[in-house]
Amino acid sequence: MGSQSQQLIANNREGAEIHRGESLCKQKSHELLSEISLPKGLLPLNDLVEVGYNRTTGFVWLKQKNRTEHKFRAIGRNVSYDTEVTAFVEDRRMRRLTGVKSKEFLIWVTISDIYIDNPDSKKITFANLSGLSRSFPISAFELEEKEDK
Repeated sequence: MGSQSQQLIANNREGAEIHRGESLCKQKSHELLSEISLPKGLLPLNDLVEVGYNRTTGFVWLKQKNRTEHKFRAIGRNVSYDTEVTAFVEDRRMRRLTGVKSKEFLIWVTISDIYIDNPDSKKITFANLSGLSRSFPISAFELEEKEDK
């Protein structure tokens, strides 16, 4: 898996916007999700070291120091993010995703597609290569805002 994503990153570096540094990477990952109309809390990665986006090919990569797990409380689901997460993005969709797994019952399932078919439905769908998919409320993946008071 790792070498495949590294190869894709290498192939898409030329002409890509590449950002480094934790706070800038986090900001850029939120901007990217916003730009493709996906909820900003979808990739809750904290120790980002690099974010790249090749607008020509639509290829995006996010590198973080360590593999992380995040629990989306609203849906009671654990999601694991590898040290490299890659995808091809377009409006309301991430395709050919690598590095993201969701825990279904007791097994980790690799997620290959994330998309919002109909914004009016307020649902976001996660699918894997075998064609299984599951939809959840988009609201479950919004950023969990920290209280500033």
